[in-house]
Amino acid sequence: MIERRFWLYKIEQAWRNCSIVWLAGVRRVGKTTLAQMLSSPTFRYLNCDLPSVQRELDDPEIFLDSVARGIIVIFDEVHRLSDPSTLLKLAADTRPDLRVLATGSSTLVATKKFRDSLSGRKRVIHLTPILWSECISSFDVQDLDHRLLRGGLPQALLANDKDPEFFSEWIDSLYARDIQELFGIRNRVGFLSLLRLLLRQSGGQLDYTKLARLTELSRPTVKSYIEALQIACVVHLVPPLGGSSSSREIVSRRKCYCFDSGFVTHEKGWDAIRVEDRGILWEHLILDALLSRFRREQVYYWRDKSDKEIDFVIRARSNEYDAIECRVDPDSFSSKSLAEFRAWYPEGKNFVVSPHTSRKYHRSFDSMKVTFLRDIKHTF
Repeated sequence: MIERRFWLYKIEQAWRNCSIVWLAGVRRVGKTTLAQMLSSPTFRYLNCDLPSVQRELDDPEIFLDSVARGIIVIFDEVHRLSDPSTLLKLAADTRPDLRVLATGSSTLVATKKFRDSLSGRKRVIHLTPILWSECISSFDVQDLDHRLLRGGLPQALLANDKDPEFFSEWIDSLYARDIQELFGIRNRVGFLSLLRLLLRQSGGQLDYTKLARLTELSRPTVKSYIEALQIACVVHLVPPLGGSSSSREIVSRRKCYCFDSGFVTHEKGWDAIRVEDRGILWEHLILDALLSRFRREQVYYWRDKSDKEIDFVIRARSNEYDAIECRVDPDSFSSKSLAEFRAWYPEGKNFVVSPHTSRKYHRSFDSMKVTFLRDIKHTF
């Protein structure tokens, strides 16, 4: 079992503020394995997929009264329960001495099973696919193309060969076990058609009208399906940064990234990574790293109407914006877009993140200091 120290540290830190930690992430991303790595020798693990456990938790008050003081309770796949929010609310309100870790394949909002968002009672951690920094430090995966092609789900990343059946079965399972149960979506063909189209276009701007035409779904249906995919942690929508007085900024269309590069390459039918493919896939890995460290509402991209673009922008403070450019080849970086961006947003730091940067260094472009680095792990 490979210890994922970064995520264990995040869980321990979250417990310092709240007794309930919600660990969200897609199926097979490693939530159960991570939960079982917790250092405490006194924890009670309950697999909520099992009917016997569901019966045990049918009366939350009796169950919580039976739990010894001060231990860790793990409710794995808690969304399988008929009323998970009541269980977690009672645990927070009546047993603050417990540390509770609840895992699920979605966020807590807008799913029909959660009648209470547990506001003020929980901390949410979104477990991403294996980060590039983890590949290097813990999983002994040094080949970038291997990570881009296989993706970051542990089973796929560590397999001897890329198995198309794994990815196809995962997509079918997502619909059958998550989408139907949590959101009541019955149009399997339409839903999967949209998901596969999003995979092929991952990293691009959302055009709901075009997606509706290509999938033969209505525009409101496309929006509702994408919202379900976002809640289920399958897609990440990155909004454009807008707020300057310039009318040249793109302020309406969000970019849509699917959760894992392996599924993108699977849907595109790639058996190898070409040079021209690496850039957009590298963006997926950097977005994972950003989402592991920042709140989603802090992460933007920036583009103007002349197609100058900053890959990602972090809103550090009210008027301070850090610019992140993703470059597989650090020598391909041009400062033109950054100079235009800084004309409107002068405050903030500038970064170029490249897997081929062996050590952190700085360069100056038109009086702008730019930091080149391999990973954002120790930057912010």
